[in-house]
Amino acid sequence: MAQQGSHGPVVLGVDSSTQSTKVLAVDAGTGAVLARGQAPHTVSAGAGRETDPEVWWRALLTALGQLGEYAGLAQAVAVGGQQHGLVVLDAEGAALRPALLWNDVRSAPQAAALVERHGAQWWAERFGSVPGASFTVAKWAWLREHEPETAAAAAAVRLPHDFLTERLSGAAVTDRGDASGTGWWASRTEAYDEALLAEAGLDPALLPAVLGAGEQAGTVRDGLPLRAGAVVGAGTGDNAAAALGLGLTPGRAVLSLGTSGTVYAVSRRRPADASGTVAGFASADGGWLPLACTLNCTLAVDKVAALLGRDREDVEPGGSVAFLPFLDGERTPNLPYASGLLTGLRHDTTAGQVLQGAYDGAVYALLDALDQVLAVDADASGSGSGSEEPLLLIGGGARGAAWLQTVRRLSGRAVQVPEAQELVALGAAVQAASLLTSEDPTAIAHRWATARGPVHPPLPRDEATLTRLAAALPLAGS
Repeated sequence: MAQQGSHGPVVLGVDSSTQSTKVLAVDAGTGAVLARGQAPHTVSAGAGRETDPEVWWRALLTALGQLGEYAGLAQAVAVGGQQHGLVVLDAEGAALRPALLWNDVRSAPQAAALVERHGAQWWAERFGSVPGASFTVAKWAWLREHEPETAAAAAAVRLPHDFLTERLSGAAVTDRGDASGTGWWASRTEAYDEALLAEAGLDPALLPAVLGAGEQAGTVRDGLPLRAGAVVGAGTGDNAAAALGLGLTPGRAVLSLGTSGTVYAVSRRRPADASGTVAGFASADGGWLPLACTLNCTLAVDKVAALLGRDREDVEPGGSVAFLPFLDGERTPNLPYASGLLTGLRHDTTAGQVLQGAYDGAVYALLDALDQVLAVDADASGSGSGSEEPLLLIGGGARGAAWLQTVRRLSGRAVQVPEAQELVALGAAVQAASLLTSEDPTAIAHRWATARGPVHPPLPRDEATLTRLAAALPLAGS
């Protein structure tokens, strides 16, 4: 539904996530959301996680159609998209197969082989991250091994947000933020690593050009339900877009509760964590975005609630269970073949306590990585419960009382929940606005007051639950 009244220049921010595409029409001057559009995606439920890229394009067109007049008024647009996915196209730009999504863990053996071949330290120093099953380099290796004909036929290789940016503008480009999650863009040199690409059998000519912060991809091509000639931003990955939308500065940490869970902070120092826990991604503002990601978050807890026949908020305190809801394997900790683990059941254990245990396990995995994310940057304000800055809680789960209470209880930190919703799309809109005004994106986000929201004071840390989960974790990988 569009807002009525006068407004300044209009920009569009797109969030193409695993489950849906969302578009915001935003007043570039005030940050007011003028209209919203949304359309769902279809994700395979078989052995892997795949989506036909045409689903993303149709969803984007549907969402644009819900913006009314604002689609035609917009002067700039940018796309934030799910990271890591592998999109292989023919010479006409059509997909040769469904895209392999970030949470498809079939490429775990290929990731392990890549790390074994060169060593974790080599990957961290050269690329900023140690590749796991999510990384595009591992998915490309899986494709070459299992579908060599498709890999050989590829005329272009893209990430999800690249695919949509190219459909909008005709430009074969990506940005450094999303490129840093491929495993073949070297953060040390900020360029594709041609030696690794040669080893992977991937012609660099098949890859998009990597744009820097503040560069535009091109303009909207004719024949779309948008203003022809409107500026198209470089776009970026979803987490980098959310950081841009929040105007994140060093010393503040974000915990995002979505299909996946993530913790991250911006840094002015290039990350290089050889343990593989912290991914050394580039940020969309020219800096860095040390990040840790879990595969199992809101979707896993909702699955547990459904199995128990309970509403997702129907939790109960107490009990002795330790529940690690690693229903899709896990990325952090690196246990791609793990499954859910439930221990500590007793005769008096209730279904509500089991559900609370699922929340506890999902949050525990994220908090366990938080100190390591903050420790990457010497400018960070602190780590763990000693940080003076409230933890920013975003994503769909941030609106849930059970999620908020669990984060407060297990972290022992003050938690701030921004009032602004759809922060990935809002961050893409910040990037689009920056192209129009030449302002720093952080200044725009602060002017829009995107991080404004209530601060919930800290609770005493639940050490008993943390101890039970720490004891259960070694069993998850056995």
